[in-house]
Amino acid sequence: MSDSTIEIAKEIIAPGQLRRFELPVSRLATKTLVSLPVTVVNGVEPGPKLWLSAAIHGDEINGVEIIAQVLGRINPQKLKGTIIAVSIVNVFGFIEQSRYLPDRRDLNRSFPGSESGSLASQLANLFMREIVDRSTHGIDLHTAAVHRVNLPQIRANLLDETTYRCAKAFGAPLMIHAKTISGSLRHAATKKGIPVLLYEAGEALRFDPLAIEVGIKGIMRVMNCLEMYQDDSITPAKSLKSSSSKWMRATCGGIFHLEVSLGEKVAKKQELGFITNAFGENRVSVKASVSGIVISYTQNPLVNQGDGIIHLAII
Repeated sequence: MSDSTIEIAKEIIAPGQLRRFELPVSRLATKTLVSLPVTVVNGVEPGPKLWLSAAIHGDEINGVEIIAQVLGRINPQKLKGTIIAVSIVNVFGFIEQSRYLPDRRDLNRSFPGSESGSLASQLANLFMREIVDRSTHGIDLHTAAVHRVNLPQIRANLLDETTYRCAKAFGAPLMIHAKTISGSLRHAATKKGIPVLLYEAGEALRFDPLAIEVGIKGIMRVMNCLEMYQDDSITPAKSLKSSSSKWMRATCGGIFHLEVSLGEKVAKKQELGFITNAFGENRVSVKASVSGIVISYTQNPLVNQGDGIIHLAII
């Protein structure tokens, strides 16, 4: 094989090729085979190997469309390096419209996995072995959990020079320095020395046009930053930088009335909304305990005491 040829699970992708294939995961009770759909675009010249992944949580589907549109933009003859795309990692959850695997495990708390563990552990191990281990950089695409919505944002280790350069290039409205969580894909890949960006935008089980547009342009900017691909139609964008964030929580149960919007700058002690009982009585104000930017909030007005209802990034 030439230096630019890549092999994944015995599939050989020569320079200048786009190949789609499947990595077998397991069989259902009906003997139907469940597989990971993989698309590899191998450039004509050597360069970075960038993995793109989405739907690790099966109900987070914005990334599926983002990857589809990014792949539609790429001409292998103009690409330096390789794109390894898995647009649906948790196929089981995607089919069931669920965050989790059939055994209710969270795949993004199961990395790096093992060959003989739970289904989540085996799937994580397969992804690490066939995708991450062949990559030099990674972008993992997510949305908010069910009943919440996220402002488009990058979460990454901004103290790492290479990761920070890619995060700035992505150009999301906000980039947040975030520690890795044990068991997550980002944690496992970072331990292997691979810079990873985690993109959060939109909500579960919905296509959000803004989240998709920001994601597509962001990935294209990162490829330009890595000198993989030049798309002159994508212009640079600036990100605000945050070192931490804080949830505002309900001090009582009731009906929550939101008074702010995503991306809005708020001041400490500003009213963000209020909680009433079901009859609109006994109003309790929800105020910001810090100054910051609204990056997420609950979309379910029914709240219980202690629920996280508004998430602020501290600038």
